[in-house]
Amino acid sequence: MYLNNIKNVIFDLGAVLFTIDYSLTIKSFEALGIHDFTSFFSKKRQDSIFDQYELGAVSTSQFLKRIKEYLPESTSNNDIVKAWNAMLLKFPQSSIELLKGLRPNYRLFLLSNTNALHFSSFHDIIYKQHGISDLERFFEKVYYSHLIGMRKPDKKVFEYVLEENDLVPSETLFIDDSPQHVKGAKETGIHGKLLEKESAVLNLFSADYKIAIQ
Repeated sequence: MYLNNIKNVIFDLGAVLFTIDYSLTIKSFEALGIHDFTSFFSKKRQDSIFDQYELGAVSTSQFLKRIKEYLPESTSNNDIVKAWNAMLLKFPQSSIELLKGLRPNYRLFLLSNTNALHFSSFHDIIYKQHGISDLERFFEKVYYSHLIGMRKPDKKVFEYVLEENDLVPSETLFIDDSPQHVKGAKETGIHGKLLEKESAVLNLFSADYKIAIQ
């Protein structure tokens, strides 16, 4: 099946374009003293403090203070930050080439559920790897949840992106690795594609950078 009418592509960041490994953060926090970190943080569900942090509703200091409640008193803020950022690995060169190749053919957007600590960390990683200071150069516009006060899978965040950029839902493709996020996009009429693994994003496009979803 080829979606020949697609003019716009909205990408998620983590596990789609940027390599992450949730297990590294889980293991890091368990090493610090939280023996069942997955009980309140995972890809599918998480404690309200994580949602609030992604919405920018709580500060980094408030976030760290809350996490510290579950850890030994000797745990430092730096220990927590290091564990929290452990999941962030790299921005593959293949993602850069993909985005560069797609730009002449489509309007590209980024919509990411993230937070202040991760925002700072993944920018540092991208700069160290590629000498690139931001992702704006690859997209018409980028949307980070903690900066806009909305997050996936809330229907209103998709409507916000559509309305702000005059996008037609039926001409728009959304790519994400979370089923609930894809479902939220589809509720607005956007075409949604769920990725089972990060490298699969390359398989959604042909050699000449056209959408080729099977």
